[in-house]
Amino acid sequence: MVGWGYSKANGPATWPAMYPVAGGKRQSPIDIKADACQGNCGLNKIQASYSGIKVSELSNSGHSWKAQIGSGTSSLRSGPLGSDEYVLEQFHCHWGNANDHGSEHTVDGKCYAAELHLVHWNKSKFSSFAEAAASDGGLAVLGIFLTVGEEHPEMNKITKMLPFIQHKGQAITITDIVEPAAFLPKNRTYWTYAGSLTTPPCYESVTWIVYKHPITISQEQMGAFRSLKSYHPCEDCPQDELAGALVENYRPPCPLYDRTIKVFKDSQEEE
Repeated sequence: MVGWGYSKANGPATWPAMYPVAGGKRQSPIDIKADACQGNCGLNKIQASYSGIKVSELSNSGHSWKAQIGSGTSSLRSGPLGSDEYVLEQFHCHWGNANDHGSEHTVDGKCYAAELHLVHWNKSKFSSFAEAAASDGGLAVLGIFLTVGEEHPEMNKITKMLPFIQHKGQAITITDIVEPAAFLPKNRTYWTYAGSLTTPPCYESVTWIVYKHPITISQEQMGAFRSLKSYHPCEDCPQDELAGALVENYRPPCPLYDRTIKVFKDSQEEE
């Protein structure tokens, strides 16, 4: 059986048939309509701290590259998360085959070249990532838009290793300490809403925190993302419109239904 993916045959439109929750009313991503967001709602700045973070495994899942956290300490709290503490489990990215699209969330219909996701789980209420991922209030994901311009030094720790994991199922250890805080924009204005994982099984367990301001990576770094393959070296190259390239790995926006998007404006934010 062919698993889920991003081609027409197994892409996002087909997921609810295999994963019924993917057809639910709390799905992600969404199009953020900035003028319709609720402000002055008592939100405060997200408190994110990371120390000594090491990536135990950088892998090619066939759907993205994924950096699995092996050691170090992390803490995400405040903002819409209340008094609960969330810890970093992994981070990964979604991107297009050209720089004018690739992000999962969009803002007033605008796409970015890519979107980085830092996935955290609620250690105050749950004993494992797996338990949290399937539970309401279990996950908090920081979404960061990427544009193409200057090189991002921290992202180099990832992109320089991607040639070693060109195919699905390949993995490597990163010996460098990684600084996830370096991926956060200087201006911390964010939107937040109740949503889901953007990949199957699409559990509706995520508090989304999407930063308004993008960070920049270079065209060479973006090219390293696009150089990855979506199939295992022992498999034949897929005969579909993506031709085995790991690109276009983003889910389009889902209906908002009756959800509210709240906004926190950093003090640096200009009206």
